[in-house]
Amino acid sequence: MKPLDGLERPCEGRRAPRGPGRAAGGARAGRRRLALLLLWLLPAIWSSNYLIARSAGPHVPPHVLAFGRWGIVCALLLAFNARAIAAHPRRLLAEWRQLLALGALGMWICGAWVYIAGHTTSTTNLSLIYAAAPVGIALAGQRLLGERFGGAQRLAMLLSLAGVVFVVLHGEPASLLAVRFVAGDLWILAATLSWVGYSVLQQYWKTKLSATERLCSMAAGGLLLMLPFVAWELATMARPLDAAAWQLIVLAALLPGLLSYLCYDFLQRELGVARAGLVLYLAPIYAAALAWWLLGEPPQWYHGVGALLILPSIHIATRRA
Repeated sequence: MKPLDGLERPCEGRRAPRGPGRAAGGARAGRRRLALLLLWLLPAIWSSNYLIARSAGPHVPPHVLAFGRWGIVCALLLAFNARAIAAHPRRLLAEWRQLLALGALGMWICGAWVYIAGHTTSTTNLSLIYAAAPVGIALAGQRLLGERFGGAQRLAMLLSLAGVVFVVLHGEPASLLAVRFVAGDLWILAATLSWVGYSVLQQYWKTKLSATERLCSMAAGGLLLMLPFVAWELATMARPLDAAAWQLIVLAALLPGLLSYLCYDFLQRELGVARAGLVLYLAPIYAAALAWWLLGEPPQWYHGVGALLILPSIHIATRRA
């Protein structure tokens, strides 16, 4: 049979041209690779909040610290987004209730209340309660967002939780019996539930705002709610804020504030809320490394065991189901 002259034979010596579908697929793959990289880098940035909380007590009250942190974030974002927000006021007005709620959950309660809890409860209690957050995020994400985990991912999450608890208990599970919960633990329990709500509702509530416009608006909502508490703390302070207090406020604004929240929002959109929530399980390992580097506190053997449980589990949990 003679070949058909003048007609090209498919798949013979030619490649299919790159269409918009292939370009979009490459962009999605690139965003996912960036998200997986940020998943391992974000806890190092977020862990700076532990050091700030440990250092803030003698220098700055909790609501003043949280207000200064998010005030700087809001001012920085407003400088670049004021024109876009003003050009479309209806978008902001349509979502103001949601933005106020997210500001209360993510900026006020997960900001000031964590600092308050650090004054009244132990680090062990704080870490044990907060370790429940990724589990709560996964369950809420499954119910509200329809996210699903495979069997390997579920097992990996349990192993990560076990690694965190092992580190928190310093490798002595029997010490769990000696843990005593006090009234101050209610502050961190409320902050944990608030973080679960913030993480899931931020993705459940759809928005027409950009990521920076939305973060700026949420920060403004949190600042509005914190105003009366800040006024009371300033009125009852024994001395004005010193240079160390302002350094802590600026550091809190740039690292665990602006940079961390933008990265966390990106992780949620690319990996889902449950997998993004796993960054909390990496925090104890990164915090130990930062304490060794900055405070001269060497890591202990239980940090190594916890890392052996947590790090491979995070890799498994973030693989495609």
